[in-house]
Amino acid sequence: MSEALTALAAAVPLAAGWSLHSTFLRRRIETARRDPLTGLPTRDAFTECATRILAGGPSAVYLIDLDRFKEINDAHGHAAGDAVIRATGGRLDAWARFNEGLAGRFGGDEFAAVAPARSLPELHWTLRELTRSLTGPVDVDGHQLAVGASIGAIRATTATGAEGLSVLLRAADEAMYGAKQTGGGWQIATDPTPACGTANGRRDGRPGTTHTRTEDLA
Repeated sequence: MSEALTALAAAVPLAAGWSLHSTFLRRRIETARRDPLTGLPTRDAFTECATRILAGGPSAVYLIDLDRFKEINDAHGHAAGDAVIRATGGRLDAWARFNEGLAGRFGGDEFAAVAPARSLPELHWTLRELTRSLTGPVDVDGHQLAVGASIGAIRATTATGAEGLSVLLRAADEAMYGAKQTGGGWQIATDPTPACGTANGRRDGRPGTTHTRTEDLA
């Protein structure tokens, strides 16, 4: 009996150590799945969670790219650029949570989001709110830096998996670039079929798009 108690007493610290190690590893993995600047999910983590949202019913996928971000970096320095990215991430995350969705950062000044969109009018409303949320000035060391954004969106009316999400992101990306070509704002892609070729999974040369303009859909 005493030998069993002795063995048990020796095992308790070992089990506790493994538990702490396991917790540490889980936290390291979770940290790796989060963008260090904004705290938003990275592309892989976003894909995993966004797929679950898309499986829950009619939704919309958004691709966001900041306007004139390089000018902010060049004029005010990379610290100011980081502040703008951090503020944008916070604004996008708040918008996504309010709309029962998810936001992620894909790198640089490119972000993505997914949220329920049960109708085209609802998508228009969420896009107006998203634009309003993202385009307010950001205060950096007493300087009010103007922030613009180009947004592409596409509705997903049926459940889709990770492969379908990739197609929707491509379509939203093309619509986003169409918005950027016309001075910013937002556009809605009406067809998930990519209009442009790809290079390494991205639009080849990031050419323009023939998607319908926002004003035509309002």
